Amino acid sequence: MKELCFATNNAHKVTEVQAKVGSEFSIKTLNELGCTADIPETADTLEGNALQKARYLWDHYHCNCFADDTGLEVEALNGAPGVHTARYAGESKDNNANMAKLLAALEGQSNRKACFRTVIALIEDGKEILFEGKVEGIITTEKSGAEGFGYDPVFQPEGYDKTFAELPLSVKNSISHRGRAVEKLIAYLKKQ
Repeated sequence: MKELCFATNNAHKVTEVQAKVGSEFSIKTLNELGCTADIPETADTLEGNALQKARYLWDHYHCNCFADDTGLEVEALNGAPGVHTARYAGESKDNNANMAKLLAALEGQSNRKACFRTVIALIEDGKEILFEGKVEGIITTEKSGAEGFGYDPVFQPEGYDKTFAELPLSVKNSISHRGRAVEKLIAYLKKQ
């Protein structure tokens, strides 16, 4: 069984990825690796942040690893919050404050088009490869649903009449930005 380190301690992400890779790979978290550092995310792009986190693991632990970064890009806000998605309303990473700020910024806007984009950076034997997943949709006018996390209660994916927070997790994972990026990662790994 191949082992890959995932630069996260987010249990939601780990469960989602492990379910998709099956028994061919063992996914280790930062905790399991013994990494307690607050890995920097100071790049100005999603690609840069994902690479920064993966390179940190490669440089310090010399293990095959991957890292991701996700951004919500709203057309009417010129792509904001983008790389600042988690900290849109401040360093506390408060989901409710982030959603409140976003809804306030879009008040009265007819263009509510948005997309979620995830970039995964893989470093395998020193070789760096990027994978991207994207889902188009709109920002709703109010929060709806109790599932998921982050901006899920205000993001309605294209082709659905429910927000990510109202959809069953299995549906969300099959169409989500992260799910799509992970599928590309897995397809690549299984070809190796």
